[in-house]
Amino acid sequence: MYDITIIGAAILDILARPVSGSDLLGPSFPAESISMAVGGDAANEATTLARFGKKVNLVTKFGNDIAGRLLQSHFAENGVYTGDSSCEEGLDTGINIVLVDPRAERSFITNRNGSLRKLSLADIPETALKSSPLVSFASIFVSPLFDVPAMTSLFRAVKENGGVLCADTTRPKNGESLTDLRPALAYVDYLFPNYEEARAISGKETPEEISEAFLDAGVGCVVIKLGSKGCFLRSKDEAVLIPAFPDTNCIDTTGAGDNFAAGFLYALSEGMKPVECARFACATASIAVEFVGACTGMHSLEQVLERYRNMPR
Repeated sequence: MYDITIIGAAILDILARPVSGSDLLGPSFPAESISMAVGGDAANEATTLARFGKKVNLVTKFGNDIAGRLLQSHFAENGVYTGDSSCEEGLDTGINIVLVDPRAERSFITNRNGSLRKLSLADIPETALKSSPLVSFASIFVSPLFDVPAMTSLFRAVKENGGVLCADTTRPKNGESLTDLRPALAYVDYLFPNYEEARAISGKETPEEISEAFLDAGVGCVVIKLGSKGCFLRSKDEAVLIPAFPDTNCIDTTGAGDNFAAGFLYALSEGMKPVECARFACATASIAVEFVGACTGMHSLEQVLERYRNMPR
């Protein structure tokens, strides 16, 4: 029924820039801009993929509140299916306050009791895992209810249903190591950590060492995001450093990794080879960081195709 199923968080971001934590010591601070945008790993991936013309099934969790209704309205407007998502009475839909400093780096204020942290294995209908040939678990470690046994169960079910499984990650919250994650990672076809996340999980230093450790843990292909340096792709058949799109005017890195994942997923669903998927992902992320908010600047597939055609080879 769908091209891609995305599992993970959907929240609202309140973005203030340029602001760093030290600016907030006084009674008030006049930011240059304050805006609201859709956020959360799965929401960002789903929004971008839908704007690229893909049929997307988003599996997430909302509260029955104003923020939840705003999110559902956004997904309806963008053609993202949310019928497999859950809506819980009394739960606060996640809202992040995002401080974007003059270097375009971010700090977050999050609600530890909001929907961002409450997605669990029980919220994922079995039918959702049969609705798409490609499934993305938008971020390992975001929800504490998705511990390693829960992820392993979900990932195994995806593979048993014949799906190709992709996953992104954040930094481990409780010192989890590659050894801890091995049961779940053994089912992952494509993994998209950034360098700091991958280093923390693997205990290795260089992209070459890190990627080898992930392959040894059972991952089919690992793509390490390197920010302005591009990404490093490693599988059993190839190891390639792919440069970023040149001359990107970066003003906000919010959602850069999510848009990278969305770009890779789009290209993968189109049958492109992994290295080309990574180039397409770099092109996608380069557009996202030129606007405030994760998906604010993502309007059409043609935007990315133009940059992809001009990516360094």
